[in-house]
Amino acid sequence: METRHQVYFANRIALVAYATRIVGSRETAEDIVQEAFIRFAPANTNNGSQGLSPAYLYRIVRNLCLDLLKRRKLEAREEQDEPPFWSMPIEMPTPEDIAVVSDEIRRISGVLDDLPTDVRVALEMHRFGGYTLEEIAAHLNISVATAHRHVRTAMTRVATILAGDAS
Repeated sequence: METRHQVYFANRIALVAYATRIVGSRETAEDIVQEAFIRFAPANTNNGSQGLSPAYLYRIVRNLCLDLLKRRKLEAREEQDEPPFWSMPIEMPTPEDIAVVSDEIRRISGVLDDLPTDVRVALEMHRFGGYTLEEIAAHLNISVATAHRHVRTAMTRVATILAGDAS
């Protein structure tokens, strides 16, 4: 066994360089060389000269590299079987969908118009502007609890109108 280790360690750096040229990545080449050592060390437990030669170790590395390249090529081919996202048809809304959404927007707009100004502004700042309750309270000169109550009141009215449409 020690002779196999000596052959491996004497050729390890050259094997990594050889594998790197084939696969194009030093990290991958180091993994391949380690795999080759695992296959080389227990191989041919008799002391035949072919099992101990650096040429045999190079052949193992070469075969592992070629197997990896074949696997990559196959995976790339499988990925190409899927059409690119830009070639997929876009689902267009039907005229009925557009009418339903337009009707919901009209109803929500009516609810917002009927709300007191502070409540409407609080809802618009929170839902459309992304403002925090603290920022809304500071803008409207009210407490955070009141800002929360304004937003909750407006959202409840909108949800009630939309739920009434669903039934």
